[in-house]
Amino acid sequence: MVTGPDSLYVTLLILLHSLTSESVKFEVLGPTEPIVAVAGDDIILPCYLKPNISVEDMTVDWLNLDFMDEHVYRYQNGRIIQEDQIHSYRGRTSLFIEELWRGNTSLKLTRVQGNDEGRYKCFIKSNNWYDDVSVQVLVKAVGSRPVVSIEGHREGGMGLVCQSEGWHPEPDLVWLDSKGVSLSAEPPETHRDLKGFYTVKQHVIVQETDTNLFTCRVLQKQINEDFETKVHIPSELFDYTTPWRLSFIVSCCLGVITVIASALTVYCIHKKKGKHYINV
Repeated sequence: MVTGPDSLYVTLLILLHSLTSESVKFEVLGPTEPIVAVAGDDIILPCYLKPNISVEDMTVDWLNLDFMDEHVYRYQNGRIIQEDQIHSYRGRTSLFIEELWRGNTSLKLTRVQGNDEGRYKCFIKSNNWYDDVSVQVLVKAVGSRPVVSIEGHREGGMGLVCQSEGWHPEPDLVWLDSKGVSLSAEPPETHRDLKGFYTVKQHVIVQETDTNLFTCRVLQKQINEDFETKVHIPSELFDYTTPWRLSFIVSCCLGVITVIASALTVYCIHKKKGKHYINV
């Protein structure tokens, strides 16, 4: 426990901060560059007052500008206000309470998700003054290596499908032949989950080549990440009977069987007639 002159100094310092926080105009400062966050990590969104006066008796609001009617975090009259907090931020946001006396209102955001990307506002209000600053957050999430599956015979070729998940921002997906030339494929299918991460899938029909080697590549240029998966299709899989060819073969077989059956019928009829003439 601090006593004597030191105790008096601390008391005066606290009183000074308390008085100045109610009477002095202040400026809210933050980073000038975007905060780049890796999905799953914890980040800090810097925000502080100049001069470094106490905000313990002020209102501190952190807002996501995409959600104007709700807040990310609110501190008011010495307590945390949880009403009207955006549901996805519950349990993941906090201030450095022990730093409020010197104007540090930085926000800690844990377990970053894809949906956390956006522009935030740090808003500070006293009885007679207010100011704010904006903070841009970018989220980077590297997804999974592409998974390629063979779907079987499709329209005179072999059907393939490629899928990769867990990306942010949304990635691109391309199919390539053995020479690195893009293949004509169906439009990609993109899905975004509740946490804001992207899954991309694309189907393609390939024809037999001299190598039968094909590549699915997923890439995200903004974060300079890409993965690829190669697949080799044995030539035997291309030696298939297509539906139209199967119908043709079946028709031919049925035709041959019909001709043979007709010939046998005619033969039997003639044979019976021959026996009848002999008996007569």
